Amino acid sequence: MNTRATPSTQSTQSAHSTDSTDSDSTHVTIIGAGLGGLTLARVLHVHGIPATVYEAEASPTARAQGGMLDIHEYNGQLALETAGLTDEFRDLVLEGREAIRVLDVDGSVLFDKADDGTGVRPEVLRGELRRILLDSLPAGTVRWGHKVSGTRALGAGRHEVTFADGTTVVTSLLVGADGAWSRVRPLLTAVTPEYAGMSFVETYLFDSDTRHPASAKAVGGGSMFALTPGRAILAHRESGGTLHTYVMLSESREWFAAIDFGDPAAVAARIAKEFDGWAPELTALITDGETAPVLRPLNALPVGHRWERVPGVTLLGDAAHLSVPNGEGANLAMYDGAELGKALAARPDDVEGALAEYEQAMFTRGAEAAAEGTELHELLYGDKTPHSLIDMFAGDGQTP
Repeated sequence: MNTRATPSTQSTQSAHSTDSTDSDSTHVTIIGAGLGGLTLARVLHVHGIPATVYEAEASPTARAQGGMLDIHEYNGQLALETAGLTDEFRDLVLEGREAIRVLDVDGSVLFDKADDGTGVRPEVLRGELRRILLDSLPAGTVRWGHKVSGTRALGAGRHEVTFADGTTVVTSLLVGADGAWSRVRPLLTAVTPEYAGMSFVETYLFDSDTRHPASAKAVGGGSMFALTPGRAILAHRESGGTLHTYVMLSESREWFAAIDFGDPAAVAARIAKEFDGWAPELTALITDGETAPVLRPLNALPVGHRWERVPGVTLLGDAAHLSVPNGEGANLAMYDGAELGKALAARPDDVEGALAEYEQAMFTRGAEAAAEGTELHELLYGDKTPHSLIDMFAGDGQTP
């Protein structure tokens, strides 16, 4: 199987109601235009390998792309180097955002570490990082508005992808980069993510230095952690005076389901009630929120989950190894994409060998990251917090 084959018109035909089975179908079909899928597409492009990315969102600006990401030198930065985008990435870095502080519930500072300027884990906005990846691809690589409704095996390593509008595409190499609830994963395994017992509620404050000075001072210039067992207010300064807050509660799905998230004021009041007695500059990050609170349930695949090799299909990022947030998700997705692209480029006449090599390494790093994430969550939200987290920071541990 030659990954350098010329792409056929099948990817164009997928805009119509077709069911192609011709042998020249799009050679690398990527589902999901997140950071991992786009990194894979970029690395393939660098090596002259054609790919098409199908994305459910209607356009690059269809929704907000999340907040700050610290891009690690041992995976995320390596992926961007492989993609030839290091200079573009460096232009996105927001200086000073590696600062860390831990506050007590009364607002007093328990730990404060300034950004040392080394840039080991520089902070960038996820949306901007996605933009440079999109800009690096040939026009038409990403097909927007293609929501996958199902996938099925056709035999001989070929798979059919069906979209919500009824159109289809057939491919001899399918990559699921479509996140937690991947539509490609069922081709490989019946395992699905399970609720991790906690959820985040996400809010924003804008122009905080002027309009919310007390909260802005509490957060400082980078990341702020205010923690008790099972409860936390985490915030990050993004560009300018934007404060992005994640409120963590260890509660059941049923507990959150009882809250009407269609009523932003009621949600803010109910969530803030869980932090009665906390400093007002901290609870204001909830009650003064200028966007409707968004619920982010945390789900995870079993640590160490893997599957037997299935010809013609693989996964990357959260589709492959979803875990509780540990600071590695986006970095691992990009690294997966870069490593898969390199493996395919190195073995143009042995795609199955390339996929097997990629998967074995990916299983190992995914399991290691998930295990480390479990330990980190105990430091953040376990019985010894916040002092367990402070001890890690004081010992020059890595930033969450």
